[in-house]
Amino acid sequence: MKLESYWLDTAPPFTQGEREPVSGHVDVAVIGGGYTGLSAALALARQGASVMVFEAGRVVGQASGRNGGQCNSGLAHDYGALSARIGSDRARAYYRAYAAAVDSVETLVRQENIACDFRRSGRLKLAAKPEHYDKLARACERLASEVDPEVEMLSREQVREEVDSDAFFGGLLQKTSAQMHMGRFGVGLADAAVRQGARIVESAPVTRIDPVSGGYNVLSGRGAVTAGQVLLSTGSSSVGPFGYFRRRLVSVGSFIVVTEPLSPELVSRLLPRQRCYVTSRQIGNYFRLTADNRLVFGGRARFAMSNPRSDEKSGQILRAAMRKIFPELGSVRIDYCWGGLVDMTADRLPRAGRHKGMFYSLGYSGHGVQMSVHMGQQMAQVMTGVGEANPWRDLDWPAIPGHFGKPWFLPLVGAYYRFQDFIH
Repeated sequence: MKLESYWLDTAPPFTQGEREPVSGHVDVAVIGGGYTGLSAALALARQGASVMVFEAGRVVGQASGRNGGQCNSGLAHDYGALSARIGSDRARAYYRAYAAAVDSVETLVRQENIACDFRRSGRLKLAAKPEHYDKLARACERLASEVDPEVEMLSREQVREEVDSDAFFGGLLQKTSAQMHMGRFGVGLADAAVRQGARIVESAPVTRIDPVSGGYNVLSGRGAVTAGQVLLSTGSSSVGPFGYFRRRLVSVGSFIVVTEPLSPELVSRLLPRQRCYVTSRQIGNYFRLTADNRLVFGGRARFAMSNPRSDEKSGQILRAAMRKIFPELGSVRIDYCWGGLVDMTADRLPRAGRHKGMFYSLGYSGHGVQMSVHMGQQMAQVMTGVGEANPWRDLDWPAIPGHFGKPWFLPLVGAYYRFQDFIH
């Protein structure tokens, strides 16, 4: 069993990065070589800007290449609860932003001919308890009437035809969701940005950003450049001059295992529609198949940070959860196990805007595959003066009280969610 991301281990190498120390001036310095930064670099370079991307490690080596591989429409919230809190107009706009984000991913895949097994499969949210079905049915009715007429409820019998398990009591189907190979998409996106003229520097952690006349001086482990504009797409990086964001983001571990390839006969029996799946519990699971018939199975197995020891412990929990849902997989070999960090905002809505003159987009709260790609493109528009391109522009962003970067309260959060799963 490899303690590394299947997506990164099976992606082609990125070979187009800068080899020599960097210097000089660029129009835009992008900090972070994940999907947000690469998507923005591609869009800005297409507009004729000179762009340099600084990545502390390898391209898409963090959240962009360490997730569950689901590219889903729909919010991270109960739509009705969000609508009641912020108003139906804003809730609809946010829901539509996520639908547009999936379209953005598909458009880039088609335009740049990225071989990443992209396909529109739909997402099925599975009711883990009978009472969860009733809640999903109410959500489906409201979504269909207000914002997404294509959603559909499936009965327990219909779900059993899609997921060969006794564990579920029906589900909510969102038909526009998609899936792809995360590593291949990321490397393809980086290659596309370079083809348009962007420069990408790996192993280049940014240690200082200082305002200077006409822009900023950006100091990295691979040299320094001056830039007219800066886009921060780092997440809650533990290194570098990003304390403002560390106080506003909570990094939560998410863990994943991947099986050996399953036989076509087993696949056609267990998951014949091959959608993206997520369960309805607070501490639930998500799963899907890869193009080579492996089962990707993940979740918040432990409220802990990712490291090799933590990942392996979480892998044991996930293996047990997988076997509970699919007893037939009891003897299947686990080939990969890894963890990643999900940057959460307090209200689980992304944030994008400006801080000290620098642009930023981050805090995707578990729905970053599609929104990060979309926001890279949107922020490229914002940086050229189209402020309304940012769907999150009206959100304030106070610091989280008592939080300075290290999430000491995660065990308490985990205990709270386990209690919620027990009583609801």
